[in-house]
Amino acid sequence: MEADLSGFNIDAPRWDQRTFLGRVKHFLNITDPRTVFVSERELDWAKVMVEKSRMGVVPPGTQVEQLLYAKKLYDSAFHPDTGEKMNVIGRMSFQLPGGMIITGFMLQFYRTMPAVIFWQWVNQSFNALVNYTNRNAASPTSVRQMALSYFTATTTAVATAVGMNMLTKKAPPLVGRWVPFAAVAAANCVNIPMMRQQELIKGICVKDRNENEIGHSRRAAAIGITQVVISRITMSAPGMILLPVIMERLEKLHFMQVMLSGCFLIFMVPVACGLFPQKCELPVSYLEPKLQDTIKAKYGELEPYVYFNKGL
Repeated sequence: MEADLSGFNIDAPRWDQRTFLGRVKHFLNITDPRTVFVSERELDWAKVMVEKSRMGVVPPGTQVEQLLYAKKLYDSAFHPDTGEKMNVIGRMSFQLPGGMIITGFMLQFYRTMPAVIFWQWVNQSFNALVNYTNRNAASPTSVRQMALSYFTATTTAVATAVGMNMLTKKAPPLVGRWVPFAAVAAANCVNIPMMRQQELIKGICVKDRNENEIGHSRRAAAIGITQVVISRITMSAPGMILLPVIMERLEKLHFMQVMLSGCFLIFMVPVACGLFPQKCELPVSYLEPKLQDTIKAKYGELEPYVYFNKGL
């Protein structure tokens, strides 16, 4: 029996995005690391199916399950603003394999200065790519700005790690194991705003409830980027804080560091991404006065909120 897809809306969330649990389920679905290994051909098929569903012209015999799977692949691999395919390493679905390896090695090789510098550089290079890939793409960033952001974030992470390593030389071993987390947290506070500085300078694109562009807001950009910084630090915190305690008792089992990092990230990637809605809702009264006037002139009091993609 052929499924009736006449009332099917492929862009409607499967889970309530107003609740934390609903957002966690959503991100657990689209950050599934198995999607990293899906072929380019299948990803292109998913995009075609999503676009056809939006136009209401899906092929005869198509099942709801097929459309849901296509949307899962589409959300995991294509940018929500541009619809362009994202690079594999920058996708949130790559956070588990990528973050597992890097976090494990940062926590393992923290004793010597060359190792600290190298792994902090690797981590911030990875983060810079992830931050750029998951930005709000409505605000273009030049190559010069990206290079400056990358250099600033990497320097901050390395300087923090080196400085804290020197300060904790005489401290208990466990304190030294927490240095990588302090460096990562400090660098996230620099890396993300720097990689998305154009949004802070020119404002992030805000829309009405019908997805019509209204204007650009620097205040909305500041809120969105702050939420992303909090999410990223939360993502790494449990693994980088608790793992050193565990590894104190498993010092000889080096391979466990990487495996346990992966176990933490399986849960923490969707949990951290779900802390805040990806599509943010902001009262018009919080926007810049000039933008408030523009909205009131166009909508009157009928549009109390604006909406924007905060990125991930």
